[in-house]
Amino acid sequence: MGRYVIRRLLQMIPVFIGSTFLIFFMVYALGDPVAALFGDKAPDPATAARIRKDLYLDQPLWKQYLHYMGQIFQGDFGTAFNGQPVTELMASAFPVTLRLTIVAIVIEVFVGITLGVVSGLRRGRATDTSVLVLTLVVISVPTFVTGYLLQYLFGVKWGWVRPTVSPEAPFSELILPGIVLALVSLAYVTRLSRTSIAENVKADYVRTAVAKGLPRRRVITRHLLRNSLIPVVTFIGTDIGALMGGAIVTERIFNIHGVGYQLYQGILRNNSPTVVGFVTILVIVFLLANLLVDLLYAVLDPRIRYA
Repeated sequence: MGRYVIRRLLQMIPVFIGSTFLIFFMVYALGDPVAALFGDKAPDPATAARIRKDLYLDQPLWKQYLHYMGQIFQGDFGTAFNGQPVTELMASAFPVTLRLTIVAIVIEVFVGITLGVVSGLRRGRATDTSVLVLTLVVISVPTFVTGYLLQYLFGVKWGWVRPTVSPEAPFSELILPGIVLALVSLAYVTRLSRTSIAENVKADYVRTAVAKGLPRRRVITRHLLRNSLIPVVTFIGTDIGALMGGAIVTERIFNIHGVGYQLYQGILRNNSPTVVGFVTILVIVFLLANLLVDLLYAVLDPRIRYA
């Protein structure tokens, strides 16, 4: 196990370097951050040259990348164009989005897997058909439509929750945004669980467990569910990073100042240090989530061994 973890960590190094270089290249090569800093006004050439020198933008792109990576390893992600360090923006944004992601993941896991198990055990029946139709509707409806609809019903019309989230963003105010953020992923988890359960319910090991006289609950939880969760765990692991980086629409609807909000502002204002810094952290989140998923495989299925 230890050798496997070390090998996977070493494999992450080229992935991290390649991903961050592509992000850095696309952000800095496709636009002039200095021109965006001045907006519609044409900058003074001398002033623009001085700013480019201060931001290390007068160097070739590969030198800029090496300089940026050197700063990262020192804990410095640069300075946003408003003069605020990017690390300060991260310190205020990531905890909020992390809480929102935790709420979404909990809803996605418990509700999605439960519906998937119920649907898979009743394949072809009315319950199964209803769940499939419901998940198809959820997948088809855009997130901004679902978000504004639930915000209006629960926040404005019925007044059960706050329509917008306060700056502190406690867990109690993130339940509705978490539902909105988790809905599409929940539908996919439900369908994945349903398909996996329906395929494994006729497997030999399930028939053997039933023939031994084991209780139905134990057959489902200890045998059927564990072996059926591998594709679901894979999806959830990759979905963690997607939820943190893809919460732009949800955070805009509920006025949540998290990662999605900061990325939106950075892209809108062509604030390259903010965009590159935040996406770099999201790359690390993706890599660690995938490592955790690989380690969970052996827990769910003892037949999987790490060479």
